[in-house]
Amino acid sequence: MKKKILFVITKSNWGGAQRYVYDLASGLPKEQFDVAVALGGTGRADASTGLLEERLSGAGVRTIFLASFTRDVYLLRDVKAFFELLNVIKKEKPDVLHLNSSKAGGLGALAGHITGVRRIIFTAHGFAHNEIRPLPQRALIWVASWFTILFAHRVIVLSNYELRRAPVIFTRRKFVVVHNGIDLHMQFGSGEKIRNAFPAGTRITGTIGELTRNKNQIALIEEAKNNSEMFIAIVGEGEERARLESKIREYGLENRVKLFGFMPASEVLRGFDVFTLPSLKEGLPYVLLEAKAAGLPIAANRVGGVGEILDAQDMNEFSLERMVEKTIALYER
Repeated sequence: MKKKILFVITKSNWGGAQRYVYDLASGLPKEQFDVAVALGGTGRADASTGLLEERLSGAGVRTIFLASFTRDVYLLRDVKAFFELLNVIKKEKPDVLHLNSSKAGGLGALAGHITGVRRIIFTAHGFAHNEIRPLPQRALIWVASWFTILFAHRVIVLSNYELRRAPVIFTRRKFVVVHNGIDLHMQFGSGEKIRNAFPAGTRITGTIGELTRNKNQIALIEEAKNNSEMFIAIVGEGEERARLESKIREYGLENRVKLFGFMPASEVLRGFDVFTLPSLKEGLPYVLLEAKAAGLPIAANRVGGVGEILDAQDMNEFSLERMVEKTIALYER
């Protein structure tokens, strides 16, 4: 009899956590597991589903839309989201509830505990209490994270760095490090869309990621302002686009700094001469694994698990096969 796995994630746009859910949900052996993914929209209230839902459907993975899930904290909506998720869990009756992202983790761990799910797994894609926030807010987030961990049976962290900074009081035995994994034999495109957007022969510094403050693309724009020989390609989409566009116009950098929107990393990495990751916060970034697999020179802030990727001598630890194998072992225990 197949084991039923229900993944839960707050947002269905496309980022590291969403790719993680997609890779596992579509990569689990179909003869062993019956998989469904419960997901919210793209973050805002009343938002529709995003690219994650589209890709899961294309891979034949069943999805369940949680209309009340939003990125930010709204008490009444979050109470509604809790009961919406509670009803989904009661209906699905999963053997394993695999929770991803802070809000899905907190609401899902409590709902799973109440409904008596036999195996609750929480993957922490970076702990929010480690972000730059006012101290009282960080303390509240720490407590919320601890309760999530308390209700979960096992907690996956993506790097040894995150394990060292996790709220492990009385819960240390629940933690296991499972690195993100990619296809180490993936094929890369020519990157000509990037190359063709800049003058021939220029040295292009590129970055890929959701346009958010944590990804810190603004730092590259500021650097280009002070270095007239710097050409920047920023690939990704997100809430910071308008701010980045405004700064590019203000500094007169339209010819040297370009926003390309969302494009798959495999199609654009060969268009860069240097890959850079200026992030202020990271878990274990897929795009950095891909940049290393592509053989690019890398400049990156050593935040989260970035150093573990940069210093790795054996990239097999970051293979997709290894990630799936280690996760299945946690489902079976």
